[in-house]
Order: sequence, then C-alpha cells, then structure tokens
Amino acid sequence: MTERKLDIVVYGATGFTGRLVCEYLNQQAGANSDLVWAMAGRSQAKLAGVQQELGIPDSVPLVVADAEDPASIDAMVADARVVLTTVGPYQLYGSALVAACAAAGTDYVDLCGEPNWMVDMIRAHGGTARASGARILFSCGFDSIPFELGVYFLQQKAKATFGAALPRVKGRVRGMKGGFSGGTLASLKATMAAASVEPGLRDLLASPFALTEGFTGPDQPAGLAPVHDEDIGSWSAPFVMATINTKNVHRSNLLMGHPYGKDFVYDEMLLTGPGEKGEAAARAVAADKSMASSTLQPGDGPSRAERENGMFDVLFVGSNDKGDALSVSVKGTMDPGYGTTSKMIAETALCLVRHPEAASGGIWTPGAALQDLLIERLEENAGMSFVVESGAD
Repeated sequence: MTERKLDIVVYGATGFTGRLVCEYLNQQAGANSDLVWAMAGRSQAKLAGVQQELGIPDSVPLVVADAEDPASIDAMVADARVVLTTVGPYQLYGSALVAACAAAGTDYVDLCGEPNWMVDMIRAHGGTARASGARILFSCGFDSIPFELGVYFLQQKAKATFGAALPRVKGRVRGMKGGFSGGTLASLKATMAAASVEPGLRDLLASPFALTEGFTGPDQPAGLAPVHDEDIGSWSAPFVMATINTKNVHRSNLLMGHPYGKDFVYDEMLLTGPGEKGEAAARAVAADKSMASSTLQPGDGPSRAERENGMFDVLFVGSNDKGDALSVSVKGTMDPGYGTTSKMIAETALCLVRHPEAASGGIWTPGAALQDLLIERLEENAGMSFVVESGAD
C-alpha cells in the first residue's frame, strides 16, 4: 500500500453508531499517539458539530464524502489506510465504497449483515482486492465477530486438547441485554424487500453456505423451531442473527483452508432454560414476529446508561463421535447492538492498521483475517472475554 495521510477514516461519523466509534477512537488515540484518524460524512457542518459535542480535538480532520458523489468517495479512499463505514443498509449505500477500496488497495471494515449484497461484492470485487492488497472485512460487529471468533477459539483449544478440531459445534446465546440496532433492522428489511422481488435470493438467504463460493458442506440444522439440547440440559429457540452468523462461520472455515473440516456442522440458537418453563419460552420466542413490525430507525439508540448496563453471553459447545467435548464462552460487558459493536469494529480497524502482515488482499471475515490478534485486542480493550468452561487441558 502506498503511503497514506490517515490511518483510519470513519465514514458515517454523524450517525448514532458512527458517533460511538468516533468517541471510542478518540479515547484510543490518547494511548496511541501515532494514530491519525478522521471523521467523514456528507455535511461539514454536522461533522463539526459532532466533533465539538464529543470533545474531539480540532486536529482530527473532517472529510466530506457522499455515496452519490464518486469523486468524493475516491478522494477519501485514496487518503486512508482503512475506511470504517457505518453507512447502511450497505446494499443501498455501500457498493461504490467497496469498489473504490478494492481498486485503491485500501482496507475496509463494516457492520454488514446482508448476505445477498456480500455475495455480489465477493463476486464483483474479490479478484480486484486480491490484486491490490485491499483487505475487505464485512460483519465486524455483533454480527458476526463473537460467533465467528467463538468457534475459532473453541477449535484452537480443541486442537490443543484432542489433537483435532471438533466436527460439531453448537452456538447458544445464553444471555443478552440491549437488543439490536436500528441499522440492523433497516438492513434486514432491505434484504427482505430484495428477496420479495428476486425469488432466487430466498434460497441464498436460507443456505448456510451462501458465502463459501461454490463449496457446500453437509446438511446443517435449520434452527427454525424449538429444540431440546440434551447435552446442555436446556430448551433452545430460533436466534434471529443465526442467518448471517452461520454463513460467516462457514466462510471463515473456507478462507482458512477448512481447519474445522469439510464435514463441519454448526448452528446457533437462543437458550431459554430447562423443563416446561424453558419449552414455553422457546415456543414464545419462535412465535414472536415483533422485530418485523418494529419502527426502530437507523440512528435510534439507547442512552449511555442503557448501553453500559447491557451485556451478552454466548456458549459454544463442541463434540465428536468419540465422546470428546469442549465448551467455551464469549462475553461482552456492554449492549451488543451499539456499545460493544462500536468497540468491535473500531478494534478491527486498529488491528488492520497495526498488523499489515496479518492477511493478504481479498474479501475476508474478520476472524479468518485476524484470528488471535483480534481476540487479544478485544480482550484488552473492548470488554470482551474468551473463556474455556469445560473439557480442555
């Protein structure tokens, strides 16, 4: 990559999540005095207002860029080592930015959970990114870093303990407080709207191998109805983020050369507890359609107190037919949709800046590209923990 003026540009800095990212990067810049970053968006006045409101020094540049003005996007990309974008839905506003980063050799991180768009970007720009050296990383927030890295962490421990990865892993959300963001909801609605006019997208959205570029593994659990997990001793309900997370976990396995095996089976659900009470809760979750009718908008979000009182706790249980078993957990100390997500994407960008050697050019998952490097940063800086619960040496 040629010498760039800026390490990181936050595109969408005046939005709710973008502001949180800027606040976090400003804090991190205090401990990383050599970090040069900028705030970008459509309005100079709004950028200046957010800069003043958050107490960000005037030395942090403001960059005016608009998805509808290709020249402004190209100029922003040319100056940056990494572009961090919170401007979604990405299928509506993100394609030109991915194309520009891939062409310019500029690293890119986003919060995308839109597999139909991700498939299009992989096909259109994967080769260009490999040639230019651009590392394009989708899904750098709650979808799908805790899940993708949770499976990676478990499998690393399994190889150390049993000498091989475990072919069956269950991801089970054990606790979550804080909910989803307006941006996540807008992305989901944009994807459903696209599927309604392009029937072929329905098969893509249903396939856990939609992002594995021609590879198809064994049949996977659908996760669409309540089940009783005998090995966990709890009922489990469908988990709305599983649709994107399972795709990213399988893509990560592909990108790393199938270290989990080509027969790897993975699903995600939400734990609701044991007995009749757990079963009733699982059936209530399965019947709940409130997210589809929610009026939450991009830019809507919880207060600081609500973000800081949020959390998530995800259990991963791996096994094989020999009776070997291992469980690990991934936890976060702020709400998943905003507080921890803003830290996760910022730390992913910082990891790319600090580790230009970590991956070659191409379209990656963050876990496959950055592996233990990102886990270390998330544990040190983002209030996340990766812990073995049972089964390891």
